Amino acid sequence: MESVIDRACAAALYSDGDAGLDTGASLLAADPSADEELHRRGEEFVRRAWARGWQPADVVRAVRRELEEPGGALVSALITAETAGYGQLPPRWADQLAAMPVPAPRNRPDRFTYASALLELYRLLLRLPVIEPVGPQPGTSAAGAPHGPPAHGEPRMLTRIRALLAKAEATGFPEEAEALTTKAQELMARHSIDEALLAARTRSAGTPGAVRIGVDAPYESAKAVLLDSVASANRCRAVWNSDLGFTTVVGFEPDLEAVELLFTSLLVQGTSAMTKAEAGQRAGGRKRTKTFRQSFLMAYAQRLGSRLTADTARVTAAAGSEGSDSTDGGSGALLPVLAARDVAVTDTAERMFPRTTTTRLRGATDAEGWNHGTAAADRARMGGSGPGIRP
Repeated sequence: MESVIDRACAAALYSDGDAGLDTGASLLAADPSADEELHRRGEEFVRRAWARGWQPADVVRAVRRELEEPGGALVSALITAETAGYGQLPPRWADQLAAMPVPAPRNRPDRFTYASALLELYRLLLRLPVIEPVGPQPGTSAAGAPHGPPAHGEPRMLTRIRALLAKAEATGFPEEAEALTTKAQELMARHSIDEALLAARTRSAGTPGAVRIGVDAPYESAKAVLLDSVASANRCRAVWNSDLGFTTVVGFEPDLEAVELLFTSLLVQGTSAMTKAEAGQRAGGRKRTKTFRQSFLMAYAQRLGSRLTADTARVTAAAGSEGSDSTDGGSGALLPVLAARDVAVTDTAERMFPRTTTTRLRGATDAEGWNHGTAAADRARMGGSGPGIRP
């Protein structure tokens, strides 16, 4: 004989529209004894998401896109309950779990409304597609593999970089922000070179990994262009999934960390500059804010991309010249080491994503927005006396 849970799920999860949800929620609302099994069923759907390649942050992001904050709070509670018993978490999962939204204390809605919300969430979880995994599933022998930050905490260098970028985001003075960001990039470049040479000298078996970074609306195309520019300049490959709202970045761990830090910081700096420029435009009587913002961010992303690419070429050439006379296997080995890592990243990305397409992006239509965005990119550029972007 079918249980109440089975009947409710059969009615709600395999049909579209509200009629099935109402039927399933009515069955559950009338039977309080089914509550415990209802939550266990939700944890099962979460485990199925892991098997399809999803990670906690991915699931929360997908649910928020469809069901907004209430759905995000519900799925966060399920994920917390499901992962509480895991003996070992895969790399990056602890940070993702810590960043999940914490539901504000409040009285639970009536039983019908609550059951309906859960069933709507389960319907979404059940329909999550299979995606390319970017790390091991919990419970597997590779769950503790060193593809993420060390268990004892991130390297001191990354802590310094993070602090510099935080100051750059917080300051109201463009010149100070540029100086702080430039210094952060110098440290990033040194960190990447040191890691690459150390791996070569010790014949480390390290291979490229991957991370997924959310690319959220609005103006997601401009944000995806910015992330692609940052990834390319840091010897990574980026593949944007516009339907699911994220970009997968493939690269070696130090470079992936740099991409995450720098993209987040540049997006914060660009958004702040856009808000200030837009306020000036509106003060002059302008009202077309949407086209201004779209054009601003697209110009910001494209201008930064061209500058980051140029800086990469300049710094790589300088690094090669620096080590050309060395015979100690140190800096003289840098260029072949970097070339080998580039090949490894390309091979890994093509293996993960054998079929990709080029997306035609919506053009910028606002000249003022474009000009202001270009100027903001120039202020945030990676210039200065030291390396502007990692080689």
